[in-house]
Amino acid sequence: MISRLTFLRRQLPALCAGLALALGAATAHAQDAASFPNKPLRLVVPFAAGGGIDLLARITALKMGEILGQTVVVDNQGGGGGVVASRAVARAPADGYTLVFHSVSSAVVNAQVYSNLGYDPVAGFAPVSLVAQFPLVMIVNPAVPARDMKEFIGLLKAHPGKFSYGSSGVGSGIHLAGELFRTLAGVDIQHIPYKGTSAALTDLLGGRIEMLIDGVPPQVGNIAQGRVRPLAVTTRTRSAVLPNVPTMAEAGVPGYDIPFWVAIYAPAGTPRPVVEKLSAAVSKAVKDPATLARFKEAGTEGIGSTPEQLDAFWKEQLATYGKIARQANIKLDSQ
Repeated sequence: MISRLTFLRRQLPALCAGLALALGAATAHAQDAASFPNKPLRLVVPFAAGGGIDLLARITALKMGEILGQTVVVDNQGGGGGVVASRAVARAPADGYTLVFHSVSSAVVNAQVYSNLGYDPVAGFAPVSLVAQFPLVMIVNPAVPARDMKEFIGLLKAHPGKFSYGSSGVGSGIHLAGELFRTLAGVDIQHIPYKGTSAALTDLLGGRIEMLIDGVPPQVGNIAQGRVRPLAVTTRTRSAVLPNVPTMAEAGVPGYDIPFWVAIYAPAGTPRPVVEKLSAAVSKAVKDPATLARFKEAGTEGIGSTPEQLDAFWKEQLATYGKIARQANIKLDSQ
């Protein structure tokens, strides 16, 4: 039988070699972080140029670039509800030079409703920083005979299946937001999917559907002009740009809390020092007074967070949307 001392002597060279490799890797990562970035970065946006998410990404990228001393190029890769861009970033080199500007839809909803994505929507990414968030708002056509949420819920219960709400597509974040309302309010309202919220809004204004949940920023003008009637915002607190619109809980739907948010992620395996450097830059960029002012103009609250804070928030959101998807039996093949 080999004594413990003999065994340790035989294993010592291997242990030393392993320790040397680990120290070497740690040193290399530290050196990478010290020199990072030494070339332009690419911020992939999973949606087309010109939309609200794209605007937030460009505001953030511009200030990030100033802080990091390198250009941050915004690369719009729309398609598949965010799947195309997410797949590309998950497969990119884990060096910090390719990032994704995830929204709640691409970071959370897709993970819960799609199968066969071609990448792991959770393990494939390293959280960097929460950038911003804003409430959604439930709006109805002004012709709907309901002045507030209580009356609207009463109307739906009195006429089950008669009224409908639109979304940006089956399995979208707006669809799940509508399903959460249907479940918590205990109403029977029909879901009508569209190819984007613009088409749904057109039918809402035309009276072909009665209800829509959409972001506060794009609906502020319609609300001010009386083209739609707001019933509630979807977050725990009221919107600064719609202070007179109650929250869902205040309006009579307790337990409803669905913010829209955007955050930056890197591919999984990106060295921790690089992730921390990126996170610090994002937080500093988002909290800059000029950035906060531009976000506020867009009806958005700038946040900024550590990777750990984003990771904890992300897991909460995954649990929330996972429960909604299961209750509504929403499961789709990837696009």
